[in-house]
Amino acid sequence: MRSFQVRTCSEPLQCVETTTPQPQGTEVLLRVLAAGVCHSDLHIWDGFYDIGGGKRINLTDRGVTLPLTMGHENVGEVVAVGPDAEGVRIGDRRIAFPWMGCGTCAVCRREEEQLCPSPRFLGVFRAGGYSDHLLMPHPRYLVDYGDIPAEQAAPLACSGVTTYGALKKLGWDILEREAVVIVGAGGLGLMGLSILKAMKGRGAIALDIDARKREAAMQAGALAAIDPAAPDAQRQIVAAAGGALWAAVDLVGSSSTVQLCVNCLTKGGALIVVGLYGGEVTIPTPFLPLRALTLRGSYTGSLGELKELVALVGNSPLPYVPMRVRPLDEANSALADLKAGRVIGRQVLGPAER
Repeated sequence: MRSFQVRTCSEPLQCVETTTPQPQGTEVLLRVLAAGVCHSDLHIWDGFYDIGGGKRINLTDRGVTLPLTMGHENVGEVVAVGPDAEGVRIGDRRIAFPWMGCGTCAVCRREEEQLCPSPRFLGVFRAGGYSDHLLMPHPRYLVDYGDIPAEQAAPLACSGVTTYGALKKLGWDILEREAVVIVGAGGLGLMGLSILKAMKGRGAIALDIDARKREAAMQAGALAAIDPAAPDAQRQIVAAAGGALWAAVDLVGSSSTVQLCVNCLTKGGALIVVGLYGGEVTIPTPFLPLRALTLRGSYTGSLGELKELVALVGNSPLPYVPMRVRPLDEANSALADLKAGRVIGRQVLGPAER
């Protein structure tokens, strides 16, 4: 089995060859068909999150250990099953749900494993899909994706379910009535625009400092695309929203983007922060009750939400996000291009389904 691993943070991934694991008990072995390259992989590769004021959270403090095979957006074909694995057969093709918890705590029992205090996330706390094979602990984490091409199905496991979960938190009535700000028009933002269409939302105002990505957002059907660094960005945003901005999803999560969204929201408005860019903001506490603001974080999505999303896509096929399929051997180049801002849409590592 060939895998590309982080062995030292911020240094190139190393290709490692090991014995292909044989599934035991309820385990299922997948041959990887597509593994998405996600922006959060950059934080894992770097080894920290910026929390502002010159401070960091080191991922080793969160229980991440090296060496690590990254990759949490995975589609694979079942090639072997343990004796107790039920519900899947050799040859089945499935999305691997990455946000696995311990399975027994109160959080997991209420089916929110992505919030489990003892996580087993793929590509973070256990080996992920930057590899030719992937071992899953149980068939319950494998989701049938129907006729969707593998390279388009793989990002649903993170960028898809993450944006879907964040948009849901705004409420279906708001999505139907109001224009929503989506901060960031990279792979996550373009996925959000696509999913919002499938959810029958009114539409989104995309914010990005990169003119190419603003153009990609307009091509994807954004109501407007605005540079958040423009001197009059707040005026432009409120005008595009029809005079009152009720909802925003920040897929960047920097000090400046969070502050801009808070400044733009009308009374009763809501901001969902998803991005992990880093920083800090200061908000006068009376603003929260006086403006009745909701400021909420959203972390990926649940297994149930991934199944909802796959069903939604099946009933209302998404306009596909621009996608570049690259061989597994280009894992380092894919990360470098993502970090440099050269990627429009998403990248997946192969071998990919044709």
